[in-house]
Amino acid sequence: MKYSQVWNEKSFEIAESQRRSPSSIDKPEGVSVIRRLTSFAIPIFAVALVAFSAVPSHAQTAPGAAPGSSSSSQSSATSSAISAPAAPQTTSNFQGSVPGQLVPGTLPISLQDAIDRGLKTNLGLLLSNQDVRSTRGQRYQQLSALLPNVTTTSYINASQIDLAEYGFNFNFPGVSIPTIVGPFAYFDSRAYVTQSMLDLKAINNVHAATQNAKAAEYTAKDARDLVVLAVGYSYLQAIADASRIESVSAQVDTAQALFNQASDQVKAGTSPRIDGLRAEVELKTRQQQLIQAKNDYAIQKLTLGRVIGLNPAQQFELTDKSPYTPFAALNVDDAIQKAETSRSDLKSAELNMRAAQYSKKAARAGYLPSINFSGDYGIAGVYSTLGTHGVFDVRGTLTIPIFQGNRVKGDEMVADSQLEQARQHYENLRAQVDADVRTALLNLQSSSEQVEVAKSNIDLAQQTLDQSRDRFAAGVADTVEVVQAQEQVASANDSYIASLYSYNYAKISLARAMGLAEVGVKEYFKGK
Repeated sequence: MKYSQVWNEKSFEIAESQRRSPSSIDKPEGVSVIRRLTSFAIPIFAVALVAFSAVPSHAQTAPGAAPGSSSSSQSSATSSAISAPAAPQTTSNFQGSVPGQLVPGTLPISLQDAIDRGLKTNLGLLLSNQDVRSTRGQRYQQLSALLPNVTTTSYINASQIDLAEYGFNFNFPGVSIPTIVGPFAYFDSRAYVTQSMLDLKAINNVHAATQNAKAAEYTAKDARDLVVLAVGYSYLQAIADASRIESVSAQVDTAQALFNQASDQVKAGTSPRIDGLRAEVELKTRQQQLIQAKNDYAIQKLTLGRVIGLNPAQQFELTDKSPYTPFAALNVDDAIQKAETSRSDLKSAELNMRAAQYSKKAARAGYLPSINFSGDYGIAGVYSTLGTHGVFDVRGTLTIPIFQGNRVKGDEMVADSQLEQARQHYENLRAQVDADVRTALLNLQSSSEQVEVAKSNIDLAQQTLDQSRDRFAAGVADTVEVVQAQEQVASANDSYIASLYSYNYAKISLARAMGLAEVGVKEYFKGK
């Protein structure tokens, strides 16, 4: 049960508020510092440049970095600070799986296919199911103390006894009594039964074990929601990386066209050589971003494969895209009420609290008397003649504790502390469910607005780029203006990809916050 409680606490961090990309914050400051350092010696400039370039590079590799941070770190200081949800702060169990067999060819994987595979092979869910079996076994262990216990024993014995060994030495005048008895043989075969007639401590322990078993079942149900959330995060992140490859590829084509145009004008003598160099630098920068984007996509596919149980060498392609579909508004109070009745982790916490209450009663029952019954029946006889006769024994026992060295008091203190912890955990979880729903709704509304703004910003940035290229071709502008316009287009595309990913992930987060992840994904992503 400790494992499931730790996981429940961790699960709330999955829907954490979105974080800003560190590259979009640090880079303007780095640029201004570098400009101030240009008046100093070249070595100092080089050291400063390396120092500032190392900061976004570290942020890219940090766990839970915002999606799109790799490409945004290579963008200019004008890149928009569209936030994206952080990676789920889960334990490694829900990020792993039991991999399946390698299938020849390339598997088409949709979002629903990925979720179905995750629900079958994800390690976190598999371990939760084993927790259910374990708690059921513990219930049977406690229940055995209240049920009849029947055993049978049969034995045959041959003996010879020296009475002198026990201090018997008969010496009477005229009477000869031997000190050696035997050899003789006998046998005994009986069935034994024991039954607890009244034991309040055992009764309450059974009740506590029953509540723990039910709590484990709800924890396993909650684990299914967490698997959906983890798979959804990984799948949507992979889609975002694929979209980023398409965006950067288009930027490479644009940079190549600009470089060709600038080279022609430099050769014709209508533009200075610096325009050609600037265009070539822009082209190389975009090519580097494309290489990084492809690498990020390949790594994210490996991550997704680990979550859903694919063989590490399995080739697969993602069939779902990441379209934008408006989401019908939900009333906050209705959503919270639905979450309080549907969240399996909340039900599990409530059952854990009930189990702790029974455990406290069981500890207090250590002061009370108990009544037990035991009996046996069988046959016994002499081996030499095989003569038998029925034998039995019946016994009722009343046990009254008088002094047990404060053991019961210690049991009560432990049980009371565990009950208080369970109650505090339940109250905290209720508040967290409320916060989860409100956070998910806020993220959904914010990301929806960001998608609309980012979409219009792409059109404006593209128009700016087209006009800049026309001005450069007409000789009234240099490549600085064109490069800046390209940066704006790249930034607008990155913002759109990040906001679209955030919007779709917010849908899954809302479904999880309401305790309806499996049903919610099917409803929110129909035909996607």
